[in-house]
Amino acid sequence: MAENRMEKIVALCKRRGFIFQSSEIYGGLNGAWDYGPLGAELKRNLKDAWWKAMTQWRDDILGLDGSILMNRAVWKASGHEATFSDPMIDCKTCQGRFRADQVASTPCPQKPSKMVTACGGELTEARQFNLMFKTYVGPVEDDRNLTYLRPETAQAMFVQFKNVLEVSRKKLPFGIAQIGKAFRNEINPRNFTFRSREFEQMEVEFFVRPSEGKAWLEKWLTDRIAWYESIGLPRKKIQVYDVPAKDRAFYSQGTYDLLYEFPFGAEELEGIAYRTDYDLKQHQAASGKPLEYFDEETREKFIPHVVEPSAGVDRTVLALICEAYTEEGVTDEKGNQETRVVLRFHPRIAPVKAGIFPLLKNKPDLVEKARALAADLRKHFPVFYDEAGAIGRRYRRQDEVGTPFGITVDFETLEGAKEGPLAGRKDTVTLRHRDSMQQERLAISDLLPRLTAALG
Repeated sequence: MAENRMEKIVALCKRRGFIFQSSEIYGGLNGAWDYGPLGAELKRNLKDAWWKAMTQWRDDILGLDGSILMNRAVWKASGHEATFSDPMIDCKTCQGRFRADQVASTPCPQKPSKMVTACGGELTEARQFNLMFKTYVGPVEDDRNLTYLRPETAQAMFVQFKNVLEVSRKKLPFGIAQIGKAFRNEINPRNFTFRSREFEQMEVEFFVRPSEGKAWLEKWLTDRIAWYESIGLPRKKIQVYDVPAKDRAFYSQGTYDLLYEFPFGAEELEGIAYRTDYDLKQHQAASGKPLEYFDEETREKFIPHVVEPSAGVDRTVLALICEAYTEEGVTDEKGNQETRVVLRFHPRIAPVKAGIFPLLKNKPDLVEKARALAADLRKHFPVFYDEAGAIGRRYRRQDEVGTPFGITVDFETLEGAKEGPLAGRKDTVTLRHRDSMQQERLAISDLLPRLTAALG
């Protein structure tokens, strides 16, 4: 059932323009994806919600947009060049290449019903594979010009710590937030967009006094769970995994992973790590530049500790789609049973906020009124105008992409409402709610404040 559900979600994503395989007409590129019109809007809404929660609604976090390309010395100091790797094995039978720590849960390419460990293929010994993509800065491809596409966004925030501190005049605790692309040459990309070679991160490096690190780790755990609930991921679907010391980075004094229950299993959405002062110390030692914080009240000078909430944009988009996907039986206008596919996105996350429909496309007055209404609302949020097909079918098309509201311009709009508190009043419309399918009569003048309030 889980596999079937995931297949339906992947098919819907392509059919309705959420996510396409990168370079599809050339056979695709494994581990890379393009977001279509609806996917781009959904992704932007997610990032906007995170950015507002991290920067606009707080006075202790500032934004940064760091470069993807950085001096190679950054990656040497951080330890990535020497140690950022996964264990890899090859299968001599099928010529497949797999992560050694995932072979028990990875299907064999030739025998998909069996895992790699049980398919009978001859496996090589595990060896380490560095995940960073190499590139060269300048016209000569030699060791002096070697650098990497960043495997994480965090390092830009560490190396710019002093600059941000000086221009902002902030005091501890304070954070730096960033949303950006990262690149990892994954051995075995899988589960649709969940594990990709090119992906986006939403990260905060939150700088604190050494004595306050563990307390802030717990506070960030509470805050991040609440944020996921605010965008439509229920608490019951989020597992908190307290990563044991043996599985944490050696410098971490505590790490929580937030796991979401995807159709293919519970997998990580976000890591919240207490990284201590490791990163700033490394960069201070390697660069020779001071990265300490001076406390004017106590006259102390010290390197701050860091708590890092690090979330995956693409993984969260996938979680939102999986959570929203719903199938339910309904009766159509002719009394026939059919399956209604609905994406129950939270209104603030939904790619399109309202569908605008003239009841009949061959009635110029209805079409003109509906187009004018769509143009007016489009100034405030994304809407979709549709005049093709029966009104029920138009509702269904918008249900399938998660549009929370349908607005129909009908004859009562022009002639006056027939009943209810708006009886006799012109310039009213039918407002349909996606989840309940209930309809109500509403004055056009009340639409914008009503929808704006609902969209949060």
